[in-house]
Amino acid sequence: MVDRRHDSRTDRTGFDETKNYLSTALGRVVPRAVARRAIDVTVSTDAAEYAPDEPVAITVSIRNRLPVPIEVPTTTRRSWGWAVDGVLEATDERRYVRAEESVLSLRAGETKRATATWNGRFRRTAGDGGLDRSVRPDRGEHTVSAFVPVPDADERHEDATQIRIR
Repeated sequence: MVDRRHDSRTDRTGFDETKNYLSTALGRVVPRAVARRAIDVTVSTDAAEYAPDEPVAITVSIRNRLPVPIEVPTTTRRSWGWAVDGVLEATDERRYVRAEESVLSLRAGETKRATATWNGRFRRTAGDGGLDRSVRPDRGEHTVSAFVPVPDADERHEDATQIRIR
């Protein structure tokens, strides 16, 4: 069994990365508008129903539907993200992610998968300088979503799934 925590092939976004220079060169040939439409994003959770404060394992898959490599430009250094009820990473804390563009590269037919865990609470920052707090979500239905931040908001690639808090 390989310990991936220190494996140089795992990049900062959680995807396994091995550099393929031929794929990178071919990916630049596909027009960006075509590449943006070629990706498919799906999100799933490890269960449909959770107890209050139970961790939720989130799996994000990003698939290249084309038989050729592609490069998809992103608006930030973040190549994907997740949210609960529209709250990015279930927190209203300020994110310090560079606003410079980046590129998500996918080989022909490749699917990249990454996981994240939501601890079952929303993190709320105190705007008045007080203490931050952790807030339990209301019981009932909640939406878990995942996305790839592409430059054109009309072409934003995202998926969502519903979970229930008992």
